[in-house]
Amino acid sequence: MEEGRLMQSMLLDFYGELLTEKQRECYDLHVNEDLSLSEIAEQSGVSRQGVWDNIRRAESAMREMEEKTGLLRRFRQIRQGLESLQAPLQELAKSGEGRTSELAREMSETVDMLLNV
Repeated sequence: MEEGRLMQSMLLDFYGELLTEKQRECYDLHVNEDLSLSEIAEQSGVSRQGVWDNIRRAESAMREMEEKTGLLRRFRQIRQGLESLQAPLQELAKSGEGRTSELAREMSETVDMLLNV
C-alpha cells in the first residue's frame, strides 16, 4: 500500500468514529476497498458528486483532528522508536550472558507484543 493510502487508512482508523456514517462508509469504500466514485454511488444510492463531497469532507475533518491532536503522528513516532529497539535487543539477547541476555530477551518480547497490538 502506498504511503498516501496508508496514511488515509490510518486516519480512518484513528478518527473514523468522528465522521457521519455516510462519510465513514464512502471514505472506507474508496480508500480501503479501492472502489471508484461510480461504484460507491451505485452501491450506496448517492450521486457521484455526493460520494465525492462525503469523501472530501471526511478527509478534511480527519486531517483537522490530526492537526489538533497529533495522535497519529505520535503513534507513528512511538512505533518507529520501538522498531529501532528491536534489532539491538535481539542482538544483546544472543550475545549477552546470564541475566543480561534474559533481560534483553524479555524486553524484545515486550517490544514485539507492543508492535503487534
